[in-house]
Amino acid sequence: MLLAFSIVFFVLAKFAWPTILSSLKEREDHITTSLKKAEEAANSLAGLEEKGKAIIAAAQAEQMQMVKETKQLNDKMIAEAKQQAKVEAQQIIDSAREQIAKEKAQAIAEIRSEVAALSIGMAEKILRQELNDKKAQEQYIERLLKESVSAS
Repeated sequence: MLLAFSIVFFVLAKFAWPTILSSLKEREDHITTSLKKAEEAANSLAGLEEKGKAIIAAAQAEQMQMVKETKQLNDKMIAEAKQQAKVEAQQIIDSAREQIAKEKAQAIAEIRSEVAALSIGMAEKILRQELNDKKAQEQYIERLLKESVSAS
């Protein structure tokens, strides 16, 4: 039996053992290569995560800058609109004051013209009437005034 074990051991050592060892070596090399690739993939993934975080941070910073610029532009537009509204309101007020002053001056001129016309008319009527008596003149003037007031 020892002889049979020795023959089987010799045949296995000569033919099977190198094949088994080469298969184990190939398997070991494959596992080592796979582990290196997995580690590289993990490192690459970590790098991509960092890049992704950096891109997101940059996008958020840009978004905040855009919001800030938009707010500043909005505030500027509102301030300009308020200023323009103030200028327009002042122009309207000035125009209204000028119109009121013109109408006032025109009304005063018309009143003066009417007063002058009434005065001239009364003076004519007084001069036409020949009155020697001062009391009669005063009564006549009062009557003319009453007529002028009731005619208006």
